[in-house]
Amino acid sequence: MPRIAGVDIPENKKILYSLQYVHGIGPATARRILEQTGVDPDTRAKDLADHEVAGIAGEIDTNHIVEGALRRQVQQDIQRLKDTRCWRGERHRKGLPVRGQRTRCNARTRKGRKRTVAGKKGVKG
Repeated sequence: MPRIAGVDIPENKKILYSLQYVHGIGPATARRILEQTGVDPDTRAKDLADHEVAGIAGEIDTNHIVEGALRRQVQQDIQRLKDTRCWRGERHRKGLPVRGQRTRCNARTRKGRKRTVAGKKGVKG
């Protein structure tokens, strides 16, 4: 199984799709990496020669932030927002949607499971 950027990529898939298993590499980035290294995107990962794997790994190491370094950078960015007490940081802190989505309905992914509020039913006025 080929190992690129510290990740075991699937060997039975085409290299264009196998590269996308690395955190931080999407379709466009994978295509650009393969163009720069001169590797055919339709080649299966198991059929790559050692020098092609080394070329892809070298390209990723020198020009792209992936895996642990990328996760760390994102966490630092979020922490910076929280520390400066800006609007986005406060939304992160409260666990609410950050990018302007509505919360009156939906937003269950960020807010978590519904919590029933006790004492609403049966109050007579």
